[in-house]
Amino acid sequence: MRIGVIGTGRIGTVHANTLSRHRDVGSLILTDADIARAQDLAHRLGETAAPGVDEIFQWGVDAVVITTATPAHAELIGRAARSGLPVFCEKPIALDLPGTLQAIAEVETAGTILQMGFQRRFDAGYTGAREAVRSGRLGRLHTVRAMTSDQAPPPAAYLPQSGGLYRDTLIHDFDVLRWVTGREVADVYAAGSDAGPPMFRAADDVDTGAALLTLDDGTLATVTATRLNGAGYDVRMELAGELDQIVVGLDDRTPIASTEPTGPPAADKPWTGFVERFGPAYEAELTTFVEVVRGERANPCDGREALLALRIAEACEISRRERRPVRLAEIPGAGASTASTAG
Repeated sequence: MRIGVIGTGRIGTVHANTLSRHRDVGSLILTDADIARAQDLAHRLGETAAPGVDEIFQWGVDAVVITTATPAHAELIGRAARSGLPVFCEKPIALDLPGTLQAIAEVETAGTILQMGFQRRFDAGYTGAREAVRSGRLGRLHTVRAMTSDQAPPPAAYLPQSGGLYRDTLIHDFDVLRWVTGREVADVYAAGSDAGPPMFRAADDVDTGAALLTLDDGTLATVTATRLNGAGYDVRMELAGELDQIVVGLDDRTPIASTEPTGPPAADKPWTGFVERFGPAYEAELTTFVEVVRGERANPCDGREALLALRIAEACEISRRERRPVRLAEIPGAGASTASTAG
């Protein structure tokens, strides 16, 4: 199998390394807007660098992995679909609903594969939580608390093209909330703060956000995120039911200290970022993509799953700006799917 990797930044490098050593992948063709960066990575991996995206499609590949900046995703997905190629794409498909819907339509018209990069679905902790909920171990689920806290903010130049905190960061929490609970979000109420560095205000973004989500069975979920968690990278999900309570992401590297006399000590080596924290999950999702391309398993996270997570992010952004509750029925794309049971 020959795979084209478009984008060799941080996550593109992670994926290229995984694919380069995969037993069922014969070779890679790498390209990037920064051709020197693609050439350097290709040299280190013993793979081939292409001067541009056109060559990825002209030289012949069996599948494409898209890890470019988000604004390029939808166009590249459409181009791959028209070429009859399976695609793995980092989230999101696009920063808006029309672009997302158009790309999904092209994939469905072509009858090709689009697997989205929501790596938390492949993390052992989240998988265990899903199994606990589905098995009935927790009893009736009544409360979910999810959080994503980055240790340090991204570069200022990244913010205007990120889509904002809800679309860029919390979209992972929205996706895995659906996946773990098996429920859909009925309505949201969101708020955000731009009281941190001025670059967030300049980008019309917030550095910290929170949302209260009501699921379609009445379960309440709170979701928070910040770009400024100096203690370390912290991603957790707590699920409380009438019979039991569990947590994802609490280990000896969780960057939190207890003030209780008998509480656990602070982590010696807190997580520093998502690549480190979710390394095994990133590898597992790419291994799954190869299996999907080979016809060995079903697609665990298609474009419509990404659409449903984006709809929640859109509802939160409207709620934040307009300071009101927003029902998901207000957001285009309703009825696209039901909560995923794949994976």
